[in-house]
Amino acid sequence: MTETLDPMDQTKIDHQKLAQQLLAQAKADGVELVGPNGLLNQLTANVLETALEAEMEEHLGYEKHQVEGRNGGNSRNGRRAKTVLTEIGPVEIQVPRDTDASFDPQIVKKRQRRLTGVDEIILSLSSKGLTTGEIAAHFDDVYGASVSRETISKIPPSTACREVPPPTKFSRRWPNGPSGPWTRCTR
Repeated sequence: MTETLDPMDQTKIDHQKLAQQLLAQAKADGVELVGPNGLLNQLTANVLETALEAEMEEHLGYEKHQVEGRNGGNSRNGRRAKTVLTEIGPVEIQVPRDTDASFDPQIVKKRQRRLTGVDEIILSLSSKGLTTGEIAAHFDDVYGASVSRETISKIPPSTACREVPPPTKFSRRWPNGPSGPWTRCTR
């Protein structure tokens, strides 16, 4: 990218103007809007990485490259690559590390591979009767993300289940329902 955006020193951001500038720059550089190297993917990665860096600064108590961090015990220790699955597809981000390994990010937690929303999409498709294979094909077609059937089947059923009272002597038994524990699942 040869041209930079205007600095955002004003308190109110004109989102429409910003979007137009980003699209014009992406078009000039030949960058697609969606896809693995698309504009939305890059923006998502940048926002997540910026938030993770802010969390690291708060955790350590000083900004990057500040003198306060030298010989202070815990300090930055590079980054590691991590791919997370979002609504727009897989996004590779760089997660900062600290020397004590005590940094516990909140926006993208340790060992978290799917950001909020993906579980709901899978559960919604599952509740509509799609098989795990059809859901995997849907993610590949729509988001360009290869998600295995095993991963889809590991979505916690606790998010899809709700407790219902057991049948009483006055109510009919569920025709194909469980005899206990008393839960009904959407998939």
